[in-house]
Order: sequence, then structure tokens, then C-alpha cells
Amino acid sequence: MLKVAMIGAGSVGFTRRLMMDILSVEKFRDTEFRLMDINADNLRMVSDLCRNLIGKNSLAATIVETTNQREAIAGADYVICMARVGGLEAFHHDVEIPLKYGVDQCVGDTLGPGGVFFALRTIPVLLGIAKDMRETAPNALLLNYSNPMAMNTWALRRAGGINVVGLCHGVQGGHKQIARALGLPREEVDFICAGINHQTWYIQVTHEGRDMTPYLLEAFEKHPELSEREPCRIDVLKRFGYYSTESNGHLSEYLPWYRKNKEEIDKWIYKGEWIGGRTAGYLNHCISKRDEYLEMYPKWMSGEAEYIKLGERSDEHGSYIIEALETGKTYRGHFNIENRGFITNLPDGSTIEIPCYVDRNGINVAWVGDLPLQCAATCRTSISVQEMAVEAALTGNRELVKLAILHDPLTAAQCTTQQVWDMCDEMFDALAPWLPQFNGEGATWPDIPQPESFYKISKSADGWLPPALRGEQVIVNTEERLSVGYKDS
Repeated sequence: MLKVAMIGAGSVGFTRRLMMDILSVEKFRDTEFRLMDINADNLRMVSDLCRNLIGKNSLAATIVETTNQREAIAGADYVICMARVGGLEAFHHDVEIPLKYGVDQCVGDTLGPGGVFFALRTIPVLLGIAKDMRETAPNALLLNYSNPMAMNTWALRRAGGINVVGLCHGVQGGHKQIARALGLPREEVDFICAGINHQTWYIQVTHEGRDMTPYLLEAFEKHPELSEREPCRIDVLKRFGYYSTESNGHLSEYLPWYRKNKEEIDKWIYKGEWIGGRTAGYLNHCISKRDEYLEMYPKWMSGEAEYIKLGERSDEHGSYIIEALETGKTYRGHFNIENRGFITNLPDGSTIEIPCYVDRNGINVAWVGDLPLQCAATCRTSISVQEMAVEAALTGNRELVKLAILHDPLTAAQCTTQQVWDMCDEMFDALAPWLPQFNGEGATWPDIPQPESFYKISKSADGWLPPALRGEQVIVNTEERLSVGYKDS
């Protein structure tokens, strides 16, 4: 029986989605899910909904709900983190304070002032999870979904001392779009994606071995829907020659060119949905979803409404990684891991998103080589911000936070140096309750590197012995030699 701890499980929709993905594998239908969240009301709601889904499908899985993180993690095989530290209260500050200084963010959870301060308050929580894992579940694998992905997993590899892999669905989403633009079934479109989270590039796209990359720009420009919804991504494709994984709004806030000019910003965003690039789009979406969940909860419980069904497995990597490690069924996905020469023109030690293969032998990383120079240049700019932010998060270096944000492309396109310092001071004050490195608590973390065994992730035998050592009859294959001809001895 698997034991899966889900930290930040108060995410009502995502928790149920990941649980049902795991339960879609027949071997895992007796899994014990430990749901943990600091919000007792959300935790109760999601636990009730999960039990309801398990009961409706007559499964043997069980739900353990707790507000105690260590209790949830103890003895777990896998830990899934989807926590949003500070919730909507902190998220408001991430978006609204920079906006006063002209930094217009659609999401603000990956780079920019919002992304950096999100990392500063999330990394301490993740390192607390890592400590509990080291002490109570040392063989477990952390599947991290919490943003900002690159900075969070970088800090965990440096100071967490656990096995961790970062997961995102941007690559899958872009793959679907490319197939739609080309008018091809998704399963027939092969690709290689590489870069950093939310700036990963489809450096190879093929159909039955034929290179489709030269056709992408025309295909997107002629598509009646995608041409309207993805103006920023299509402009980057036009100028870089490669399509990016991230949504139109997200991509626009990582670059210095699309959100700096109030007279032109409408040209580069799609107003039809939040992800198209509207100011504070994701914050407003989360607020509306919170209200929607409260409205839908009784309908889900009664069976009047339900959109998550057993066997309808999503594209989220988590369940496929667990299945591959536990059963040996090979899975290929794009994960966030440490660069160890896999992308040769990005810095070693940084967090990259790259093709990986998983089976019982562990996680095996594909070698990519050089990114196209223009793609690498954009990624390296973001990596510099990430590196400074991670160092500041672990050491409590307040000035380094300001220097990181000073080098953020969108911020640099808008703010003077003094405006950056003033903006950061205001954010430090507003977000102080979640910043133990900077609010007087003096929290810092020493380096505890990720185990070298990460790429194997082999489980302890825990006293289990093979048949030959248990005194049982051993089945011996007497036809051991390969015959190559008549009487070939």
C-alpha cells in the first residue's frame, strides 16, 4: 500500500485531480492519502470530497486529514507539495505593490517582484517539509508543484537534503497547441523541449520524422483562435524562431518588451481570459475560484455535479512518475531538475526543465546540448535573478533581494534603482509575517545537498530477502546458453 502525503491539500480542485490520477492505476487503489493544510476549513472540505469520490467508486483507498505536517509526512513513500504560502492575502501584496511602481504583472508567481517575494516566503516552508522528510521519511521523493518552481527546487537541492523533482504542465499545454495549429493529432507530434520553467522552448517538433519547426509561425498566424489568444507568444516565435511553453500572459511578464508601454500593452495581451495577460489576472481568477468552490461544494457532495471521474487521467506528471518508479512502466516527461551539463550553455547548478525518462531504475535525464543562443540568453537573464533570490532566501541578505529584482527584465524596463529599493522595502514590510529571514527572526539555512542517489531513487529492502536466501525452492533456468547453431558447443 502506497502512502502519499499531500501538503497544501486545501487546493480543492488540484488535490482531487492528483488523487484521482493516482487511483486510476489499479495497483494503487488502496493508497493511503495524508491530506495536510493549515486551513482547517479547506482541509475539511477537500477531505470530504475525496472520501466521497473514493466511496462512489468503491475503492479501498483511505483519507487521513491533519493540520500537522510532520504527522502527514512520517513514513510516506511520496510527498506532493502544492502549498501557496501566504494565500491570497500575500498574493495581493505581490501584485498590487509592484503595480504602484509601474510593474504590471499578470500572475507574479515565477519571476519579477511577485515571484521573488513568493520564493522568499515559500522556501522556508519547503525546507521545513524537507527537514520532516529527512527525519521521518528519508526514502521518500518530493514531487513539488509549488511555484516559483525554479527557485524553490534550487533551494531544496541546495539546503533540503532530500530527493526532489519539480513538476509543471506548461510543456503539455504547449504541445496541445502546436498540434492544433498544425492540424495534427497530438499523439503524432513529437517534440523536444528544453530551457527553464515557464521559459522552455520547443527546440524540435516533428511529425513522422519530418521537421515541423519551419511551419509553426505560419500555422499559428493562420489559426483563427490561437492567432487571437497568443499574440505575445507568436511575436516571440516570429523573432526567436521557437515557441515557448508558457501562456501568453505569463510569458509577457518575464520579458522586458511587452508590458512596459501602456499605449501598446493591449496589443500583446488577450483580454478574453485571465491567462491572456490581464493585469492581476491570476489573483482575480483565484478569488473567483474560492467563491466558486464554496458554491459548488454541496453540489459535488450530493452528486449533482462532478467533473473528476475515475479513469479520466490528466496530463499531470505526478501519477505517471509514481507508476513508473513502482511498476517499471516507462514514462517520458519534462521535469525541473539540476543542470549537470545537460544544457551546455546554461549554468550548472541552475534549475532546468528538460526531457526525463522514469522506470524502476529511477529518473534518467536526457542530454540536450546547446539551446539556440537567443533562447539561452533569455533563460540566463532569469537564472541570474533566480540565483540571487535563492542565495538571499537562504542567508537573509536583504540587499541581495533588491539586486535580484533590479535585474528582473520587466522591473528594469519600468523602474529606476531608487524605485526598486523603495518597492522592495514596502514589500518587506507588508509580507513580514511570512519572511522569517527578514522580520527579525534571523532564520538561515546551511547547505544540505540533494543526495547523490537522486537519479536512482531506490527503496530500502526493509528486511525483505530474495527466495534463495529465505530457504525457498529456487527455479533455475537450465537453458541459459544462447544457441547460435547446430551443436554449437
